[in-house]
Amino acid sequence: MSAPLEVWMRGPIDGVPALLQPAAHAVLQVQEELHELLKDFSDDLLWEKPHGVASVGFHLQHLSGVLDRLQTYAEGNTLSPEQFDLLSLEKVAPQENQTVATFLARFDLQVEKYISYLKQLSEADLLQPRGIGRKQIPTNIIGLIFHAAEHTTRHFGQLYVTAKQLV
Repeated sequence: MSAPLEVWMRGPIDGVPALLQPAAHAVLQVQEELHELLKDFSDDLLWEKPHGVASVGFHLQHLSGVLDRLQTYAEGNTLSPEQFDLLSLEKVAPQENQTVATFLARFDLQVEKYISYLKQLSEADLLQPRGIGRKQIPTNIIGLIFHAAEHTTRHFGQLYVTAKQLV
């Protein structure tokens, strides 16, 4: 049996504008590979830091947090107190009552929200100016969308290597 096609090879994601297809494909690819990688991963290993690198638990929190925060900025909003609390939690390890399953469920929800947001956009929206953070660092909607996808793939790569070191 041949390997399943990568997400981008399966065709366009319904409702996502053509210019945003690569971002949608990248995030959906991470989602699939993340579930496959962690299907038998022990909760006991979430906070291990082999060779001093960031833990799988950190990356799982950060994956969800980055999608959430960058989408918030793309929508033209500022971060909520809850988002700041979740950002602070990314520095806390270990965290009780957190499991691979709870982190994956949060990431799945963020991916769903991200793809839904992409579907709401038109290509005419993409160059609308946006600001990042308290300093309102200038960017635009498409910059935030693609940075969210790029950052997600970067942290998945780091998580992948860390997880492989632990099992």
